[in-house]
Order: sequence, then structure tokens, then C-alpha cells
Amino acid sequence: MELNTLTAISPIDGRYRRKVAELAPYFSEFGLIRYRVLIEIEYLITLSTSGISPMAAFPKDKFEDLRAVYKNFTEEDALEIKTTERTTNHDVKAVEYFVKDRLEKMGLSQYLEFVHFGLTSQDINNTSVPKSLKDALTDVYLPLLDKLLNKLSTLKTEWKDVSMLAKTHGQPASPTRLGKEIQVFEERLQIQKKQLEAVPFSAKFGGATGNLNAHHVAFPDHDWVAFANHFVNDVLELQRSQTTTQIEHYDNLAALFDVLKRINTIILDLDRDMWTYISMEYFKQKLKEGEIGSSAMPHKVNPIDFENSEGNLGLANALYEHLSAKLPVSRLQRDLTDSTVLRNIGVPIAHSVLAIQATLTGLDKLLLNQSAFEKDLEDNWAVVAEAIQTVLRREGFPKPYEALKGLTRKNEKTTQESVHQFIDTLNVSDEIKSELKQITPQNYTGVQLVK
Repeated sequence: MELNTLTAISPIDGRYRRKVAELAPYFSEFGLIRYRVLIEIEYLITLSTSGISPMAAFPKDKFEDLRAVYKNFTEEDALEIKTTERTTNHDVKAVEYFVKDRLEKMGLSQYLEFVHFGLTSQDINNTSVPKSLKDALTDVYLPLLDKLLNKLSTLKTEWKDVSMLAKTHGQPASPTRLGKEIQVFEERLQIQKKQLEAVPFSAKFGGATGNLNAHHVAFPDHDWVAFANHFVNDVLELQRSQTTTQIEHYDNLAALFDVLKRINTIILDLDRDMWTYISMEYFKQKLKEGEIGSSAMPHKVNPIDFENSEGNLGLANALYEHLSAKLPVSRLQRDLTDSTVLRNIGVPIAHSVLAIQATLTGLDKLLLNQSAFEKDLEDNWAVVAEAIQTVLRREGFPKPYEALKGLTRKNEKTTQESVHQFIDTLNVSDEIKSELKQITPQNYTGVQLVK
């Protein structure tokens, strides 16, 4: 079979390809190769300005021609590198030869051996991967997360005055407002977004085993630590890990995956709440022409978007869990287990993107069913018991909790009438009785937290 969206093994590259195609430039094999070329070229340019004598005459007017190699990188270029790899049996060495070939074509043959000078493969990989990850999160993931946050902000304002019955342990509880319940998720996501943005994109860059051995032996008087810090921190806009083995220790990458997992968990919590509200008929869903909810039951409009999101979030989190647990662990100065795992970091991000897209679609379909909110409140007058007993406590009434428990735990239903009859029996002033009778399930909603 030829590889296409129908024959792809992973749904990411099959069924859902069009929804996550914007991630391909960052996480595909093409993307990885392009980022490796970027690192090699920017390293060569930075090396040419480092002050070492063999690079002093490197023509600065060639810098942009060199950058054009990765800026205009094509699939044909990537295939050329893959063809070379079949001979070298080494993916990074194939990139080195590609860059050297382009240098020769620019008339810069005397500088060929300063391509990949003093480096090991992981100096390229452990800068390429965090660079591509940073760009993907900045260009694709964070704008999508902001879109979800903006949607929640709109809904919390739109629904800020909608009173609703809360459910704790699945039982009727003190009323709340729908807007505030939406704000809970918005606030949680905002906090985690700040934590996500605070995690550095760490990169290893220090030669074969992290000590800049080759650089130092060739030019022992040069400050190679300062050079490496400048290259990684200033040129690549990453954060160089100062003391490493042959590979990045990935602690910050693990922290990044952990916070992405927490964001997903919050969205999953939102999905399940929305699903439940739909099942309670708090929301209807907008109908789409031609769309079918069930192949057997014509009346059904299933909450498929929230369910799709939940499934993708579960897959993403399982992978984030493995990534954050595995990557920081390597035998002695390195083993190859990180290499295999790192090639899959785009997969959980793709599932996360799919999930957020689905949640947004689900939220866009919601139609508020005001009558269901009102009916639930009216059917649960027992929830004002907390309010009544609290006012009675204020007034020094003896054992108010016990008195209200006797009212609300009778076998018959608690209604407005039974509550008011109970209030009339209390040994309190008429003014207090009047105050108590003003409390309803609709207005006992606490402080307005949505501004």
C-alpha cells in the first residue's frame, strides 16, 4: 500500500491529518531534518564570529545565503539527506554532508571542516528538538489554548447570572451560578498556562560527553563555555544546560510534559462536566444539517465532541506520562533510549490539539436550556436549609442545624410551602422570619465572582 491518509497506521497521520497538519513542520521527519540543518548552519555562522583564527576571514555577506538553505528547505532537500543516510547509516552525519555540499556550491570549500566542528550528534539533536518544540507550542498550541480560554471567558460572562443547582457527591447542594462554574475552569487553565510558559526549553551543547573536549583541545585559550552559552541562549533562544553528559538530562522537558498533562486533565474535567450537563438537559446542542447522532435512534444528538476530546486527552496524557518518566533516565553518560522516545513527542501534542479543537466545537454547539435550570432549583427547596440555619446561628437560635435536618430529611418533598411553614414555627422575630422567607434556591447563590 502507498502511504496516504487512508493507509496510515496512526489516526494522527490518517483520519485526523487535516486537523493537525500544521504540526508537521515541527514534528515530522522532514521537520526534524530541517531543524538539524538550521542548527548546523547557525552554529557555523556563530563559529565564524567567535574569534578563532581559521574562521576570521569567513565572508559575512554569505550569512543570509546560508540561512536561505534552511529557510527555503524543501522535501527534495530532505530526500537528498535521507538518500545519503542510506550510505552513512547515520542521520546527523547525512545532514553534515548536506551542509558541506551547500557550502561547496557557495565557494566556501576552505571552511568545510568547521561544519559540525567539535560536536557530537546530540549537540544537534538536543538543540533541534527543544527548538522545534518551542516553535510548535508558540505557533500552534498556545494560540489554540488561548482560543479555548477566550471562549470560556465569553461564556462565563454570558452566563454569569444563570442560577443553577450545584451537585456535590451527585446530590443537590447549595446553588451556584453557571458563569462562576465556567470561570473555575478558565482560572485553572490560566494558572497552568503561566506554569507552562515558565518552563525553560533546555538544551545540551557541550561536545561528546559534555565537557567541550574537542573544542578545548583545538583552541585551549578560547572561552568555549561562553561561546556555547551565547550560541544556545542568544542565537537559538533556548537555555543551555551547564553540566551534562553526552545528552540533555531532560528534567525541564519532563516538567513541560507534566504541565501539559495537567492542562489536559483540566480540559478533561471540563469535558465530563459539559457531557453531564447535556445529559441533565441543562444544554441542548445545535443541530448540523445532515449530521446523524445515532445509526439506530433518530432522536439522538450525541455529545460526541466532548467524548472525542476526552479520548484524545487520555491518549495524550498516557504518552506525556511516559515521556516525563523515561526521558530523565539514561545509563551512565548516555544510552539510546531517549532517541526513540523523542521522535514521538509530536504525537501527544497532536492528540492535545485535537482535543482542544473538539472541546471548542462542543462548546460552540451548546444551547442554554433555561427551563431545566429553573426546574431543578424549584424542585430542590431543601438546599436553602443551609442559609436558614446559618442566619439562625447568627441570631443565637439553639441547635439550628438539628432543626433544619428534621425538616429536610422527612420522607416528603421539601417545597417552598413546607419551608415557609417551618419558618413560621420558629421562635424568632417577624423581621427575621421575613428575612428567611426572602431566601430562595434561585437567589441563594453567594457572592458574584464573575466580574
